[in-house]
Amino acid sequence: MDSAFQIAIKNISVLIFLLLSTALTTANASIHIYQNQLFNEVGNAYLLPGGSEGLAVSLSSDNSATDGRSFIRFENITFWRTQAAADDHSDMEHSTGLIQAVIFEAADRNNIGGSAYGGQRSICCTPDLAKLEGCKQGEVIRIPSATYINWPIVLNIQFGGNYLSTSMDNAEVPITKTGMYNLFFMACDPKLKGTVMNGKTVWKNPDGYLPGRMAPLMKFYVYMAIAYLLLSAVWFSQYMRFWKDILQLQHCITVVIGLGLFEMILWYLDYANFNNTGMRPIVITIWVVTVGAIRKTLSRLLILSVSMGYGVVRPTLGGLTSKVLLLGTTYFLASELMDITEYVGTINDISGRARLFLVLPDAFLDAFLILWIFTSLSKTLEQLQAKRISVKLDLYRKFSNALAVAVIASVAWITYEVYFKATDPFNERWQSAWIITAFWDILSFALLCVICYLWAPSQSSQRYAYSEDVGEEFDDEEAQSLTRGQSDGDVSLVKQERKNGNDGVSDQEVDSEEDKRE
Repeated sequence: MDSAFQIAIKNISVLIFLLLSTALTTANASIHIYQNQLFNEVGNAYLLPGGSEGLAVSLSSDNSATDGRSFIRFENITFWRTQAAADDHSDMEHSTGLIQAVIFEAADRNNIGGSAYGGQRSICCTPDLAKLEGCKQGEVIRIPSATYINWPIVLNIQFGGNYLSTSMDNAEVPITKTGMYNLFFMACDPKLKGTVMNGKTVWKNPDGYLPGRMAPLMKFYVYMAIAYLLLSAVWFSQYMRFWKDILQLQHCITVVIGLGLFEMILWYLDYANFNNTGMRPIVITIWVVTVGAIRKTLSRLLILSVSMGYGVVRPTLGGLTSKVLLLGTTYFLASELMDITEYVGTINDISGRARLFLVLPDAFLDAFLILWIFTSLSKTLEQLQAKRISVKLDLYRKFSNALAVAVIASVAWITYEVYFKATDPFNERWQSAWIITAFWDILSFALLCVICYLWAPSQSSQRYAYSEDVGEEFDDEEAQSLTRGQSDGDVSLVKQERKNGNDGVSDQEVDSEEDKRE
C-alpha cells in the first residue's frame, strides 16, 4: 500500500509540473467568423457588431514578430449588397456605396456619433451636423480621442460600379493601449439596407488568442487543479488506509472530489485549446459545462444530505429521497442551461443578456436549497442534543458554523457582484472581472475541504455512523461527561427513564415518522 501511494504521489507531481509548464508556455487571439451576417438598422445607420474584447498593449513593436504583439486583423472580409441596390448604379461609376469598419476603445465610445442642437444622437453625419461639426455627410461621425489622435480607427470599403460585392483589403490594426475594444461595421447609405458580410477577424493578445477577461482564468484553473490534486492525495491516502471503516457518506465525498479535479482539468484544457487555436469547439465546451453542472449539483446534494443527518442520525433519507432527487435534477437542468448559454461558443468579453434571465431560476433554487439545508440542520442538531450524543453534536456544530460563514460570504459576494456589474456597463474593468467567476470555485473548494476535515476517514469513523441502539452511540468521553458530578444511582435512574420513555419505539421508527411529517 505504501509503495502504491508513493507511485501515486510521483504521478501527481509529474502532472503538476506539466500543468505549470504548459500554463507558462502556451500562447497565440480570438477568431471571430462571420457567415452571411446581416446589417441591422440602428438610428440613421446600419450596423453589424464585429466583436468586443479586452486587449493588452503590444509587448513588441516588431511587426514581423509572432509573439508579444497585440492586434486586430481583418481577413477575407466580403460584403454583398442587394440586387436592387446594385441596379441603381451603372458599371462606369467609381464609388457606389460606402461601408466603414470602426474600432474604438470603450472609453472613447462617445467619440462615435454626435447630435445637432442637443437632439437625438446620430451615428452618421447629417446636413445639420456637417455644418456644426464639419463631418462629411454620409459617413460615420468620428471625433479624435483626447489621448490618441489616431483613434478611433475608421477603415473605408467602397462598392464599385454595379457590382454586387466588394472585398476589404486584409489589414492589421496594432493595439497601442490596453483597453476594452469594440469593432462595428457601419453603413450610412439607406440603399445598403439588407447588406450581408462574410469573413473573419483575428484578435490577438500578447500571450495568445484568449480574450483579456478569460486569460487569467486559464492559470487560475491550473492552481485549482493542483489544489484538488493535493486534496485528493490526502483524502485517498486516508481512504485506502481505513477502507474497512469507510462510511457511505465518505464514498459520496470521494466522488465529489474526483469530479472537482476532473472539472478543473477540463476547464484548463478548454482555455488552453482556445488560447492556442483561437477557436472554441462547441463539443469540448459542452463536456466541460456538463461535468461542472454535475459537480455543482452533487456538491449541493451532499451538503443537503449531511444536513439531514444521512448516515449519522438516519440510515437513509427515507421518504425524502424522491424530493431530493427531484430538486437535484431540476438544479442540474437549470445550471446546465445557464452555463451553456454563457460559455458554449462564447469568444466575446461581454456575456449576453439571456444569462440575466437564466440566472433567476438558478438563484431561486439556490435560495430554496439554503433554506432546506438550514431547516434540516436545525432538526438534526435538535435530535443529537436530545439524545446527548456529544461527539456527533460537536461535529455538526462545526459544520453548521462553516456553512453559516459560507452563506454570509456568498451573500456579501453577490452584493459586490451586482455592484460591480451595475457600475461597469461597458466592461471597462475587464482585467479584474475574472475574480467574479473564480470566487465561487474557491468557496466551493473551501467548503469541500471543511467537509473532508470533519468527515476524514479514520479508525473511529464508525462512531459517527447511524446506530439503532442509542447506548452504543456513547463513547468513553461521553460516558464521562454524563457521569461527571452524578452518583451511580443517578446514572441508573437516567438509564431507566430513557428505557421507559423509549420502550417499544426504535430510532428508525422515529426517523420514519419525521420523514412523513417533512
